[in-house]
Amino acid sequence: MHNASPVRPTKALSVRAPWWWFILHGGKDIENRDWPTGFRGTVYLHASKWWRTVEVLEDMHWGGPIAERFGAPKVTMDMVRPFGGCLVGKVDIVGCIEEGAAPALSPWFVGEYGFVLANPVAFATPIPCRGMLGLFTLPDEVLALAEAAEVSHG
Repeated sequence: MHNASPVRPTKALSVRAPWWWFILHGGKDIENRDWPTGFRGTVYLHASKWWRTVEVLEDMHWGGPIAERFGAPKVTMDMVRPFGGCLVGKVDIVGCIEEGAAPALSPWFVGEYGFVLANPVAFATPIPCRGMLGLFTLPDEVLALAEAAEVSHG
């Protein structure tokens, strides 16, 4: 297990459903992106409000078999859709891999770049928060709520 960043997290990463759920509950250890990052440390995980039924159903179809192979619980869009627009947990970004640069580290890796993730922690209660593209800095009032959620979670 990788060590968490000793620095207080201030950044968040918005991830579409169902992928944020698989990061927190299904063993997804790579977040696929079309851009690299040099960032290392803990980020809050934001559940995107983005919703286009056809694409989400394709994501669910693709993600389901991988999650089932790892024994992850089943997830439905009815389970994850209400969390859109909220911080749902936190995770450490411990690396970034590039397509073709090394053998695939994870069956979750597809595409150009993959943020290597470790130590996911789900919040018991989601925290409403406006998402943004890329790694974004959270407002102070949202950070205070996220820190309180971490303390109450454990």
